[in-house]
Amino acid sequence: MSFIRIVSTVHSCLRSASIIAAAGVFATMLASAPARADDYDATLKDIQSTMGGVPSFVKQFPKAGLPGAWAEVKAIELSDKTALPPKVKSLISLAVAAQIPCNYCIWSDTQDAKRAGATDEEIQEAVAMAALTRHWSTIFNGMQVDFETFKKEMGGQ
Repeated sequence: MSFIRIVSTVHSCLRSASIIAAAGVFATMLASAPARADDYDATLKDIQSTMGGVPSFVKQFPKAGLPGAWAEVKAIELSDKTALPPKVKSLISLAVAAQIPCNYCIWSDTQDAKRAGATDEEIQEAVAMAALTRHWSTIFNGMQVDFETFKKEMGGQ
């Protein structure tokens, strides 16, 4: 897995309001505990051990945030003990990256998806699904389709 992909994911995740909202409790815990120099140094050592190197751009990330950001990446993206397999995670991330857009993530997610066994067809379909979702979201929101009516017509209650 590309370390550029990891850091890009961290950056994208931190910019994403939905992910921050979902991780609100975790963020609150991190904010209440000030980062110590030994936490930062230990994080750099763990990144080195896990990734085989620490790219220079990692040191541009705020020292106070790196331990928490790295812990989030390891717990979700790099863990094999999550609900989603690596291929699915990479395809989801690629689809989101295509919408942001983030060239760094697109490149890295494509590489990660291929390493995880994704075919060109699966990669293309993931990106097409992102485009389709964005298309219909634009229509629903722009035309101000009534949400309650939409839910009722689509089989909701």
